[in-house]
Amino acid sequence: MKKLTILSGAGISAESGIQTFRDGDGLWENHNVTDVASPEGWRKDRALVLEFYNQRRRQLHEVEPNEAHKLVAELEKYFEVQIITQNIDDLHERAGSTKILHIHGELFKSCSCNNKRLSYEQKGDINIGDKAEDGAQLRPFIVWFGEDVPLYQDAREIVKDSDILLVIGTSLQVYPAAGLIHDIKDDCLLIVINPNETGFGYGQRAVVMKETATQGMKLLFDKLINLA
Repeated sequence: MKKLTILSGAGISAESGIQTFRDGDGLWENHNVTDVASPEGWRKDRALVLEFYNQRRRQLHEVEPNEAHKLVAELEKYFEVQIITQNIDDLHERAGSTKILHIHGELFKSCSCNNKRLSYEQKGDINIGDKAEDGAQLRPFIVWFGEDVPLYQDAREIVKDSDILLVIGTSLQVYPAAGLIHDIKDDCLLIVINPNETGFGYGQRAVVMKETATQGMKLLFDKLINLA
C-alpha cells in the first residue's frame, strides 16, 4: 500500500467547534499566548495556565469529530496512513484513525512539570497541588512555545518516507512543524487543503485546494482513492 501522511492543524478541528489557537490579534480569549502557552507563563502564574487548559479540556468533552476527521479515518482502507497533527485534541482518534503522532502534545494527558516522561491520562481538571509520582506539580502535556518538540525527528522520518503528503487546516506558520514539507521525496505528491493558504515555501509543487477541511476532503476523497 502507498504511504499517505496527513499533516493536520487547527483548521480541521475548528469545524468541530474547537477554537483555533490564535486569532488575528494574537490573543487567546484575551490572554497573550505567552501567558498561557510558555514556560515563562507557567512560572508566572500556574493557576492561570491550569485553568486555561482545564477549560479547553472541558470543551473537548463536548465536541465530536467532524466529517473531515471521519473521511481521513476512512483512508486507512486504501493507504498506509500516518497522521502527524499539530492539534492537541483527540478527534482523529475518536473518528477511527489508528496512527496519530501528536507533535504538540495531548490535552487529555498531564505530566510532571519536572519530567515529561512521567505522563498520565487526564480527562478531568488539573489543580494546584495535584502531583506526579516524583512529587512535582502536574502540568498539561503540551509543547509550549520555547520548548523542544521531542517528536519532531519522528515526524521528519515519516514525511521522508511518504508517497503522498496531505496538509489539512494549517498555514504552517509555526516552526518547526512548518519545516516538515521540505523533507518530502522528489516524487512525493503534495496536496494542501486550506481556505486561507498563503504559500509557505513549496513553490509550484503543491496541489492547492482553497477549501475548508470538510469540503476539501469531500472533493478530494475519490481522487485520492484512485491513486491508491
